Amino acid sequence: MPKIKILYVEDELFLGKIVKESLESRGFEVFMETDGAKVLPVFTKQCPDVCVLDIMLPNKDGFEIAEEIRDLDKDVPILFVTAKSRTEDVVKGFTLGGNDYIRKPFSMEEMIVRIQNTLRNKEGIPSSLPGESVDIGRYCFFWRRQVLELDGVERKLSFRENELLKFLYAGKDKVIDRKDILQLLWGNDSFFNSRNLDVYVTKLRSYLKEDSRLEIITIKGVGYRFVL
Repeated sequence: MPKIKILYVEDELFLGKIVKESLESRGFEVFMETDGAKVLPVFTKQCPDVCVLDIMLPNKDGFEIAEEIRDLDKDVPILFVTAKSRTEDVVKGFTLGGNDYIRKPFSMEEMIVRIQNTLRNKEGIPSSLPGESVDIGRYCFFWRRQVLELDGVERKLSFRENELLKFLYAGKDKVIDRKDILQLLWGNDSFFNSRNLDVYVTKLRSYLKEDSRLEIITIKGVGYRFVL
């Protein structure tokens, strides 16, 4: 069975060496980089199964790297490592396509569990839809490009908006459990992520409001139903 490949980006050499050796001792294959500006060539060459990105890096921070990775790969799990605790930093990480985050200092057990969770959740998220786009009422959803088009006018979707719309479309006309959405898109159903989901659903409703036939119905205490 092939080893799981991890792209690990950390500029603290002592910490990075410990984490790299610990992961390798547990059977992972780890490609470590310390300079943010050198990460993308490593990503394209090694095609990792998961990316673990420190946020504070020289030359290019973890947020910038995540954006570049998402331009190339919409599905590879991204785990942010941060010493920051501000809510806006965490929100920014998720908005840019992060699947999870872990705060320093952390235990190796926690990191490994989070890595395994992001990989497991990836398997449950619909990674593709038919062709390059699908029609949603009056809209055309270019899911590969993260674009929602109406009458020739394009709206660029964030990674999370794109994944949520893709998931709702895949389960259209069915009741989708709220916890399933939280687990699939964020990895847990914490209060913080639950509030995030509310925000994203509200945004999608506003984006789709020009077609009255489309509706994201809230099933109180259960989840959502996307009616086409």
